[in-house]
Amino acid sequence: MINYDENPELNITPLVDIMLVLLAILMVAMPALIYEEKIIVPQGTQSKSKPMDKKALTIRITLDRKVYIDKDMFELSALADRLVLLQSQYSTDSQVYLKADEGLRYADVMSVLRSLKLARYNNVALETR
Repeated sequence: MINYDENPELNITPLVDIMLVLLAILMVAMPALIYEEKIIVPQGTQSKSKPMDKKALTIRITLDRKVYIDKDMFELSALADRLVLLQSQYSTDSQVYLKADEGLRYADVMSVLRSLKLARYNNVALETR
């Protein structure tokens, strides 16, 4: 004879075990899911370039960290002082063209841009090929 007065207990231990295993798998797999977006730096515009202003300041930086302004050559570390001296010849509103060798370190180019900003040259154009 069947006793209907019994209260069966629900065993949730296997359910908790399965949830913990799934949580552990998720925690292990999550760092492996890295979103990476590939970017390609542009070569430059295809349109014709504008003629340079006569009062434009052109700065060239070679791979060996030599800086050329007009016909003057000096080290990259002396650029900030030289830019302050150039404010008598070039106004801070004039266009600045920066030509840097593609083999230069990113930090070197950023240092030049920081020096230009501190010297209050805000109209800077990076030249590409």
